[in-house]
Amino acid sequence: MKVLIIGAEGMLGHDLVKVMSKNHELSTTTINTMDITDINKTIETVKKINPDVVIHAAAFTDVDGSESQADLAYKVNSLGTRNVAVACKETDSALVYISTDYVFDGTKGSPYHEYDQTNPLSIYGKTKLLGEVYIRDLLNKFYIVRTSWLYGYHGPNFITTMLKLAETHDQISVVGDQIGSPTYTVDLSNAIAKLIEKPVYGIYHITNSQHCTWYEYAQLIFDIAGKKVNLKPVTTEEFGSAASRPKYSVLENHNWKMEGFPKIRSFKDALKEYMDLL
Repeated sequence: MKVLIIGAEGMLGHDLVKVMSKNHELSTTTINTMDITDINKTIETVKKINPDVVIHAAAFTDVDGSESQADLAYKVNSLGTRNVAVACKETDSALVYISTDYVFDGTKGSPYHEYDQTNPLSIYGKTKLLGEVYIRDLLNKFYIVRTSWLYGYHGPNFITTMLKLAETHDQISVVGDQIGSPTYTVDLSNAIAKLIEKPVYGIYHITNSQHCTWYEYAQLIFDIAGKKVNLKPVTTEEFGSAASRPKYSVLENHNWKMEGFPKIRSFKDALKEYMDLL
């Protein structure tokens, strides 16, 4: 298949390129080669490539920054996604859209299914959800992939932040009351590669299995790294962030399982493999 990856320079984009190039004819765009907020250029670029599948991995992902830059988040995450969807409609391409656990408010207290009611708390979550709405309104052939707590080799992430903080701090405060599933970009990329092989369109939750708090996650990181660090669990309120985040945003990979795809490995196994690369 001809596959176009939008946002190939990002953390997920890098791994998507590596995985997709094995079996597909690949084209890529970056923030420098295609501005998704320009609808005419977006349509023109996608038409020129004429892909079977477009993987839309470009986004404004600064969750706290989105609160003070709401218009930019809306322009990129909502209107930019609409522009990509319009371009896909013109070329009859299937669209894979990377969405987020932050479309939920975290009050359910058990893992979220694809059919659960969305209710984003932050500007970031709201703009990503509106991107989903545009896709559902405009297209028939789409995979909306919600994922969570992403990390990978080609970008700054929670793991590298923790290891860097440990070099200069005797004590590190980490949020202990938000629960989610850390997800490795390599595992997500491999899952998307499986997904696009079949026209099983719809909404998917795709994360590594099992879950933890950020505090437990930090503990595991330092255990694997063999570092002794004084970690202090704090509440979301004590930590203080510009954007509200869901307290419990574990995603049940329900549709993935229903379609017969293999269970995705534990985040603990993925984390060990990733940290061997550092």
